[in-house]
Amino acid sequence: MKLKIKYIPNSKGETVNKPFYATTGSAGMDLSACLDETVVIKKGEIKMIPTGIAISLPSNEYVAYIYARSGLACKKGICLANSVGVVDSDYRGEIKCGLINLGSEDFTVNHGDRIAQLVIAPVAIADIEECETLDDTERGAGGFGSTGV
Repeated sequence: MKLKIKYIPNSKGETVNKPFYATTGSAGMDLSACLDETVVIKKGEIKMIPTGIAISLPSNEYVAYIYARSGLACKKGICLANSVGVVDSDYRGEIKCGLINLGSEDFTVNHGDRIAQLVIAPVAIADIEECETLDDTERGAGGFGSTGV
């Protein structure tokens, strides 16, 4: 699958490194911050961080998901404010990451820092069929916690 990437420089004309897979087994490509200046995300604060790239997926059969980097999330409490970002196949603007600091200390983001990861996945387009009833299952309408802890 070919992914087209357009680089969007910051106001100083600087771009970021090409998104890359850190290992041959990586599902996500690391995304970097494309900043004019250092950004500090205070405890409990959300900041929108530009990545300096826009992408073109080959068709509506693909989507790009943006996930937190596990090291930042688990060690520093730096997560995506919307949990998972969705980049639709027809979006052509710059990808930005809404980072939230759930950690105990302020967090500094510098130009070029790896801040998130981008995963490309296939999309199943649903054909909606309205109905009056749904098929029965063992779980039924059992909600949160209904299958145990």
